[in-house]
Amino acid sequence: MKKIHYDSLIYFNIITIFPEIFDALIRYGIIGKAIQKKIINITFLNLRDFSQNKYKSIDDRPYGGGAGMLMSFEPLYLAIQYAKSLFKYSTVIYLSPQGKIFQQKDIKKLITKKKIIFICGRYEGIDQRIIDDQVDEEWSIGDYILSGGELAAMVMIDAISRLIPGVIKTQKSIQEDSFSNNLLDFPHYTRPGTIKEMSVPNVLLSGNHQKIRLWRLQQSLGQTWIKRPDLLKDKILSKEEKKLLYDFKKKNKKKYV
Repeated sequence: MKKIHYDSLIYFNIITIFPEIFDALIRYGIIGKAIQKKIINITFLNLRDFSQNKYKSIDDRPYGGGAGMLMSFEPLYLAIQYAKSLFKYSTVIYLSPQGKIFQQKDIKKLITKKKIIFICGRYEGIDQRIIDDQVDEEWSIGDYILSGGELAAMVMIDAISRLIPGVIKTQKSIQEDSFSNNLLDFPHYTRPGTIKEMSVPNVLLSGNHQKIRLWRLQQSLGQTWIKRPDLLKDKILSKEEKKLLYDFKKKNKKKYV
């Protein structure tokens, strides 16, 4: 098992039958760097290590018949108890298509839990008694079916870790990300200034920071109106934002309506 650094800001313990799937996540990118800095800690429990039979099986046929297999109660229960012994006061999360849809606004609440145990289900799911007796929360990353919970765990760990202080150097970039203020991000451009007869908007070359701020805010509002109008329904716009969005709609009405 990976050594536990008890000075980390948040701990993830993952119960899975395929711990090797996570190799790329923990070795590269911001997650790998955050682990090296001991900002976050990720450990794995191979569910087969908790099987009590000589074949190391962790699944069985469902009562009542039906297709597929279910992950059994006993190995999952033993794995969860062991995980809890490593991380006291942990929150046990089962990654399931029946769970609450994971959104950006949920991340700050999850960060405060500090110690999270992820159960990565496989096959047709897990014994309901584990959910009733051991699971604190069920989460889903979308209304679709995955082969297992490992990919969902990676998504949640990446999204949560990005908001932990020190994981990403530039905090301003986090504040401007899509969904951070219930708006999509504004368009970004880099060099060269013109390519294939497509040019960077002049305002971004002006050096006028106030005009750039207003342009970016208007584009953010406009892109949200075009692509995700549902996000605007519950958002209270300032007087400035209302004016910027009104002007954007007026300018682009024929194009998008």
